[in-house]
Amino acid sequence: MTWFEAAFADLPDPRKGNAKRHDLLEVLTIAVTASVCGGETCSDFADFAVDREDLFREFLRLKNGVPSHDTFSRIFRLLDPKAFAACFAQFLKDLGQAGAGVVAIDGKTLRRSFDAAAGRSPLAVVSAFASASRTVVGQESFRAGEGESEIVAARALLACLDLSGQLVTADALHCQNDTAALILAQGGDYLLRLKGNRPAQHQAVVDYFADAAILATLPGHETTDGEHGRLEIRRAWVSHDIDWLRGPNRATGEPDWLPGLASLGMIEATVTRAGKTTTCRHYHLSSRRLAAADYLAAARAHWSIENGLHWVLDMTFDEDRARARKDNGPENLATIRKLALNLLQTARPGISIRRKRKRSGWSNDFARSILGQMR
Repeated sequence: MTWFEAAFADLPDPRKGNAKRHDLLEVLTIAVTASVCGGETCSDFADFAVDREDLFREFLRLKNGVPSHDTFSRIFRLLDPKAFAACFAQFLKDLGQAGAGVVAIDGKTLRRSFDAAAGRSPLAVVSAFASASRTVVGQESFRAGEGESEIVAARALLACLDLSGQLVTADALHCQNDTAALILAQGGDYLLRLKGNRPAQHQAVVDYFADAAILATLPGHETTDGEHGRLEIRRAWVSHDIDWLRGPNRATGEPDWLPGLASLGMIEATVTRAGKTTTCRHYHLSSRRLAAADYLAAARAHWSIENGLHWVLDMTFDEDRARARKDNGPENLATIRKLALNLLQTARPGISIRRKRKRSGWSNDFARSILGQMR
């Protein structure tokens, strides 16, 4: 039994009776393979299965031939997305891709997944992204237009992850006491952006780092990046002195400071382009006593979820234009895309995801070099 088969063996088949004409694992294998090779829709998966039937017969039985578009569509509409996501997580664990270092949490809306006829708003997905391996280690869906919350979805995702030794990063939306407590309970540490949604605490930290006398005593670190006519200087400072937060100057009128809080951080980014210079400051709270260099590296690692995941899904997998909208289809196809992305990300280093997809579509030999991780 392959790693892929072992991870997905217990996935419940939603079909009944004669509808099980095609083996569920074989259908999923074809879908993932087609996605690796450039397929984006159920029609693409079916066409790819017909055109590459010789490739699939090398490792699949295909007792009743290759599945049709209707078979792919029916399965992804009916498949339990939570059970599918759990198998996805097990597959990553078996491959040793559970992630190390920084795990970034962020949400993304599948903009064309709305179903106007059924009155359904677009689906959004919160993903956990391991920055070191640049792989997705979990996801949870929600529909903001129907009153569901990204905060609640993120907590459901975090509750399913083993965060031992991980530093979890997230935007200010997730700078919540319950979220911080959950991360700690799962064995991890947090680095959460602090902004105006906690106004008194945000102002207290802003004022603290604005004091030049205090800033001069804090450990700092600086990096410089310059390319394409753009120069960016980032300076970071951290403070492990948090006793004052609970003293006479503590922020009032808001929930207590995050549980386990151990350090405060500020990043000052100065960007010069075309003779114009701008400066902005970002603030964070962390349960880990970070050195300034580690703090800056972790904050930058969080930003990698934008160009390492969201941008790739939109520009390479065309996710923003994906029109699957019925039942569980949007969420399950999002899982297929992330399975394909993880396989592409970890195989044949040094080649872009876009080139790997194209070459997999052109060459069975190249596709085999990517798909070998499923065995």
